[in-house]
Order: sequence, then structure tokens, then C-alpha cells
Amino acid sequence: MKKSTKMTPKRSHRRPAATGRDPHVTSRMPLGLIAEVDAWATAHGATRAQAIRQLIELGLTIRTKSKQGSAARAERANELASKTIDNLTSATPESGEKARRKGNLIKGPEEFRQVRVDRPRRKG
Repeated sequence: MKKSTKMTPKRSHRRPAATGRDPHVTSRMPLGLIAEVDAWATAHGATRAQAIRQLIELGLTIRTKSKQGSAARAERANELASKTIDNLTSATPESGEKARRKGNLIKGPEEFRQVRVDRPRRKG
């Protein structure tokens, strides 16, 4: 009678289970960017993978500058218009007349004042 032998499956072609480890993430990067990451890693005594993780963490902590609100933008535009008008009308002799003209220019033509949606309507 022939002896039976039990075959154990070979596991050399498979990777061991990655229990307790973080997931693997891959991405494509231009060679220039990889060189910059490698230089940063060398300067900070880290591996490429550690450098990428640290740089991503640094990038995620930076807050972007919030945009100005529409009221702030309108105020800034008003200031710039006022300064430009002052520069253009510096030869006007009377300051009272200059202020009146400047106000009319900033408000816009009387025909269009009623249809402007960026200014509240005044009663009266």
C-alpha cells in the first residue's frame, strides 16, 4: 500500500495578511515633484513615504484665506473709486462742489439709481 502525503499549500506567491496596518495608497507624481519630496525627506531625515505623509499633514493644517464678503468688496470698491475721483478732480477749486460731484459719480446716474440691486431702496 502506498503512503499518502498531505500537501501544504505554498504561500510564497501571496503576501501575508496586512492586519493592523494602514491601507496602502498609491499615486502618480511628476519626476520633478518626486525629486523635491526626496530632497525634503533627506533634509528632514525621513524616508520618502514618511516625507509624503508629513507633507500631506502639513498641507491639511493650512487654512485658506477666506474671500471678502460682498459688503466688504463693495466698501473697498467705493474707497478705490473715491481715491480715483480725488486724483482726477484735484484741480477743482471748491471742496463742497468737489464733494457733491464725487457723491454723484459714486451713486451713478439718477436714471439708474432705482434699478440698482446692490443698494437698498430709500423711501421718501
